[in-house]
Amino acid sequence: MNKEQILAKVTDIFKDVLDNDDIVLTDTTVATDVEDWDSLNHIQIIVAIEKSFKIKFTSTEIHHFKNVGELIGSIESKLS
Repeated sequence: MNKEQILAKVTDIFKDVLDNDDIVLTDTTVATDVEDWDSLNHIQIIVAIEKSFKIKFTSTEIHHFKNVGELIGSIESKLS
């Protein structure tokens, strides 16, 4: 799975969790760029991503994601 496919799947997860079909994610997207992406929804998004991709993040990894690009990079490396 390439980066663009991962981003598309992650975008679908965000749309589903946040119930907003207008979300457009890029590598530089941060939580303040997306309406309703708060700490509670962040946990739900991470859990949904872990289930969808069948991967697990450590709490340290989750804490250090600065933007969607870093999240995508981590997913990509776990799938390799």
